[in-house]
Amino acid sequence: MGNQRNLVRTLGLGYVIIFVVANIIGSGVYKKIAPMAAELHSSIWILTAWIVGGIITLFGALSNAEVAGLLADTGGEFVYLKKIYNRFFAFLYGWSLFTVIQTATISSLAYIFAQSLNSIIPLPEIFSSLQHFSIAGVFFPFQDFGVKLTAILLILLLTFLNISGLKSGAGTSKAILILVFTGLLVIVFFGLSSVTSKPANFMDVSELTGGTVTLSSFYTAMLAAFWAYQGWVSVGFIGGEVKDPTRNIPKGIVMGTFVVIFIYLLVNVTYLSLLSIPQLEQIHGAGNQIAAVEAVRSFWGTGGVLFISLLILITTLGCTNASILTGSRPYYAMARERLFFSGIGKLNKANVPGNSLLWQGIWASVLVLSGTFDQLTDMIIFAVFIFYGATTLGVFILRRKMPDVHRPYKVWGYPVVPAIFIVFCIGLFINTIATRPREAAIGMILILSGIPVYFWLQRKHSKNEVDSDTSN
Repeated sequence: MGNQRNLVRTLGLGYVIIFVVANIIGSGVYKKIAPMAAELHSSIWILTAWIVGGIITLFGALSNAEVAGLLADTGGEFVYLKKIYNRFFAFLYGWSLFTVIQTATISSLAYIFAQSLNSIIPLPEIFSSLQHFSIAGVFFPFQDFGVKLTAILLILLLTFLNISGLKSGAGTSKAILILVFTGLLVIVFFGLSSVTSKPANFMDVSELTGGTVTLSSFYTAMLAAFWAYQGWVSVGFIGGEVKDPTRNIPKGIVMGTFVVIFIYLLVNVTYLSLLSIPQLEQIHGAGNQIAAVEAVRSFWGTGGVLFISLLILITTLGCTNASILTGSRPYYAMARERLFFSGIGKLNKANVPGNSLLWQGIWASVLVLSGTFDQLTDMIIFAVFIFYGATTLGVFILRRKMPDVHRPYKVWGYPVVPAIFIVFCIGLFINTIATRPREAAIGMILILSGIPVYFWLQRKHSKNEVDSDTSN
């Protein structure tokens, strides 16, 4: 172990903010307003859901930032949970990341990229004679195989790009993010300037008190918004490569989240000024339409459709790249702690965890073939909020266990802000079990499948230590 390579701290605050924003802005900013309209039937309520979802996200980010500032290192949440609780609970988080949370996110984003590419350049049908082949009548690996193969090729291409070195991956994220920002601002500018008459009941404040919105429908709509905010925590995974991490990671998380909330509000006001609520509900009902595409079509026609399709392509490319780069770091940190397969804890000549990146890419590619992307999305949110809540609870635990330790950042609004976020996490957990029992059950099975793996790894390492002592 003495000559083992270590991660190099090369990333400053600017790159931390880029990683936060790049990990959040994916498909949600283009797609989620339609299901929200179907739930709320009101533009003012939709914008309220985006704001509340953003505030809840910010509360989680602020709480996470205190823990990150105190414990910042490669592996993010894995490192935090090991310190707050124990090795076993931290392993379950890392295992959940590998089996569903991070890998399914990569799969879903890559699939949306491939779908967007297919709308611009129709992809060839491959193995069409096998499209009805199924595994247990649940998984159809050869359905839309041309699109799936494109998604897999994207995952593998970005994986090998990141294996070649961190800076190339970080530079790609920065370049893509500049393009995405420019594209979204173009939509906002031309969209708002082209509006001649706003839809009926546009931002009608009276609907906040006289409408038919229930707590349940608002909660459901806010979950749709929250999928669009998902990903802010990933920057903690690269803590070992950030300069002055105890300062830069908390700052980056908070600043990046504020940037995203602001962008989302601007873009969604633009959509709502271009499309009426009935139009958005119709888009949702169609199933294969994207709200952003229809909004741009309304003022730019077919040329606008090509523009927005390219923008979605670039955005999902950037988010997939950021998810691949950050996602591989926790498995590396786990392997270094003898809590994952040993080969994953090695760095290559470019000082990046190449084996970890490779295995993550292979499993994400397998998940692409499962084809159950809506199911995966529900499972991701269900699984990840268990651990978000546990980390936020860690703010209270660490203040009791380590009261005198210097904290570069303390969560604003303590104890109210972290307490509100914990209550939200508990509500999401209960609500998912009640409304999505199948997804909750599969999510729990994937999390708990790590238990036998944990004990197998412990037994294996104990045996290796005994063998080593015997040979000496």
